[in-house]
Amino acid sequence: MRVWILTAALVACVAGRVTGGSGLRDVHGVARAGVRPVMDAVVWFDAPDAPATAAVARPILDQQNLDFLPHVLVVRAGTTVKFPNNDRVFHNVFSFRDGKKFDLGVYPIGAVKYVTFDRAGVSRLFCNIHPGMAAYVVAVDSPYFAASDASGAFTLQAPAGRYVYHAWRAGAAPLAGEVVVDGTATLELAWR
Repeated sequence: MRVWILTAALVACVAGRVTGGSGLRDVHGVARAGVRPVMDAVVWFDAPDAPATAAVARPILDQQNLDFLPHVLVVRAGTTVKFPNNDRVFHNVFSFRDGKKFDLGVYPIGAVKYVTFDRAGVSRLFCNIHPGMAAYVVAVDSPYFAASDASGAFTLQAPAGRYVYHAWRAGAAPLAGEVVVDGTATLELAWR
């Protein structure tokens, strides 16, 4: 009996390491355009009816050194994003074309504004004072998403199962396909 309990506890510990104790499995991947890695590619799995996830810190799209940081921010639809002005000048953040349309008006150093991205879509952001500033907020109908780093690598977590995935990057056609999440899944995103 003791051996069985010890074995069950050991299996639970190992499973907790593999899944983070949450029942989620890691999916590792890389995004490329030809042979070059793609930074800021967004990948997500279809899961519009997935349960709400635990509360996390409000995502931030900062303004520093006449730039938006990060350049691409991915959030679940319905998320409110914080837009602080941590720069040395006034800014005006707006999006007028795709996704969420809004205009935060001109606001000073140290001020903070908020926008709720209430539906899925890609919002292109600009500053009407500084035409070189541009960024994207990609809102998705899923809690299972990630953005690629400078090496094109990304990791996202999802429960085991079969999913339709979508991938987006600025200036390219979106990709879609299918992936089976089983704890060993990898995902190669390739734009030609």
